[in-house]
Amino acid sequence: MTTDSREEKYMREALKEARKAYQLNEVPIGAVIVVEDKIIARAHNLRVTKKSSLAHAEILAIQKANKKVGDWRLEGAELYVTLEPCPMCAGAIMQARIKTVCYGTKDPKAGSVDSVQQMYQMKGYNHYPEVKSGVLEEECSGILKEFFRELRKQAKNK
Repeated sequence: MTTDSREEKYMREALKEARKAYQLNEVPIGAVIVVEDKIIARAHNLRVTKKSSLAHAEILAIQKANKKVGDWRLEGAELYVTLEPCPMCAGAIMQARIKTVCYGTKDPKAGSVDSVQQMYQMKGYNHYPEVKSGVLEEECSGILKEFFRELRKQAKNK
């Protein structure tokens, strides 16, 4: 299996999680964490459901992975997420020592890997994950656009 098809395979799993969030009327962002070519954690946004600003897909996936491996360190892990991580999630990824973060589409309003800031290029941190971006970008962007289009339509009809 080539690297590209492997990345797409796991991003499709993250998209499945994003669709679960969509069904709950949550912003459709999904994440999976992979270790040794096996998914060890899955999550999707649950901020509205849990009434918590911390319930981002990446944070929930990291918590599940920590529990699964029995450690706060996730060295060697790869995180696949449909949207570029925000500052909180980008920081949590570094703190968890995740090896690679692979995201689908950029977030021009809160992205902290490439868009608003480049946290992983700032000097001084003790861990920097490898970054891969644009994997299944159209699909990852499309589900978000559809969600917000539907939300605007619902608000207009009220």
